Amino acid sequence: MILIVHIYMVTRPKAPDATTKIMARLDFKQGLKNDDADKITAWLYNQNGVDRVFCNPISGIAVFTFYPVKTSADKITSDMRSDLPYTVNRYMPSKEEMQGGCPVGAGSVSSKIYSSFTNLFN
Repeated sequence: MILIVHIYMVTRPKAPDATTKIMARLDFKQGLKNDDADKITAWLYNQNGVDRVFCNPISGIAVFTFYPVKTSADKITSDMRSDLPYTVNRYMPSKEEMQGGCPVGAGSVSSKIYSSFTNLFN
């Protein structure tokens, strides 16, 4: 029963508040050097609402967390395209990747328990 309540509490939709953080990933299409990664990291840290940044020049990927009440990943991506000379795209996981990233994914036992539990209250 505790597991059911926990699953319900963490998966129910709720509006973001001042403490909500979201993670986003940016993929760079050209090769990056350490200097590029440093510039990208510094630029991201200077954006309103960005909390933490990791930029890997070898993979050409930057991952950052931000507060959605202050900004959005789409705005940050757009602003980066305008301000910096890099070809960058925001990575958006597929539906299958999203479901595979959480044990409450569709088809799992946890998902079936969650669905049964939420149907009791709807």
